[in-house]
Amino acid sequence: MANENTLTGLLPTIYVAADIVLREQLGFVGAVYMDPSGEMVAKDQNVTYPIVPTIAATDVVPAAVPTEPAGAALTTGTMTISKVKKAPFVWKGEEQFSIGENYEKVKESQFAQAFRVLVNEVELDLFLAAKRGASRAYGTPGTTPFATAGVLTDVSETRRILVENGAWTSDMHMVLNSIVGSKIRGTQSNLFKVNEAGSAELLRDGNLGRLEGFNMHESAAIVQHVKGTGTSYVFNGSHAIGATTVVAKTGSGTVLAGDVLAFEDDTTDPTHKYAVNSGIAAAGSLVIGGPGLRKAQTDGKTITVGDSYTGNFAFERNAIHLLTRVPKLPKEGALGEHEIITDPFSGISFLVSVYPAYHEVIVEVSLAWGTKAVKSDAIAILLG
Repeated sequence: MANENTLTGLLPTIYVAADIVLREQLGFVGAVYMDPSGEMVAKDQNVTYPIVPTIAATDVVPAAVPTEPAGAALTTGTMTISKVKKAPFVWKGEEQFSIGENYEKVKESQFAQAFRVLVNEVELDLFLAAKRGASRAYGTPGTTPFATAGVLTDVSETRRILVENGAWTSDMHMVLNSIVGSKIRGTQSNLFKVNEAGSAELLRDGNLGRLEGFNMHESAAIVQHVKGTGTSYVFNGSHAIGATTVVAKTGSGTVLAGDVLAFEDDTTDPTHKYAVNSGIAAAGSLVIGGPGLRKAQTDGKTITVGDSYTGNFAFERNAIHLLTRVPKLPKEGALGEHEIITDPFSGISFLVSVYPAYHEVIVEVSLAWGTKAVKSDAIAILLG
């Protein structure tokens, strides 16, 4: 077999392809926590992480010895490597010969498409994790945020959700859909006027940079969330402040994860729109994101499903986890040649494999991954 079909011969082509494709809008991949524990588990095997409960404050009462506090039971959450996928392509010797000098260029584009399809699917899974794992929302469905020049309420009110929920503010990120990114670049003159912004980054390079504590990103994976069909649901019994399980009765239709709910007794604060983490298809119990209800609800009060929206997502990095690793090969040896290629932009490593066959060569780019929103308190939705 000619050297161009060995993995060593393919490496320059692979790196050129990676540089081309991974400069796309990958807002979530670089903003979430990339968890190295994915290397330790097989597909569908659980990775367990601790959840520490709150600690109650008590009075200090002088005594000969300190009073022993009540024990606190740790709970756990789990996530998995849920996908192991490949993006393969094949070349027959006669096909290589037939296109002559164009072969290297075509092969380069095939590698670009292979990296692209896998990274885009990871990005999509992170978007879905953020949407289905958020706490609350701000904004109006169908109204593009940042549309009024000089007004940054959209970012300040979204930040308020995270601050009120107790999220750390040292590593916050906001991932926008492309429409909102364009609106900022075209409307918010206070950000692109150098004398006001103090930087030419946005004006000269289109770089959104940082805004009110958020590292700003854009993602091509964000699409419209179409709301469920739920209607006429009301609260079944009283619900206390902090409740995350909402018991609904008398209504019908679906309430979907990612839907945003408004409650009859809690309409005065524009940030009190509650994101659904686990929905229902009939009367029963649905789950909203922590820290739960900001105002107590009474029996029979209306539950309203908000309109469809195109979201933008604000979160603290550690609120969303991405497990990645390369697919595992048999210990006894595997067919073909294999190389791990790490993308310098996303930090994700891929397994690139070349399988020589009879008068043809099969090339494969593969990746194993899993995603999860592990802390809904530190995720908020900016509606649009």
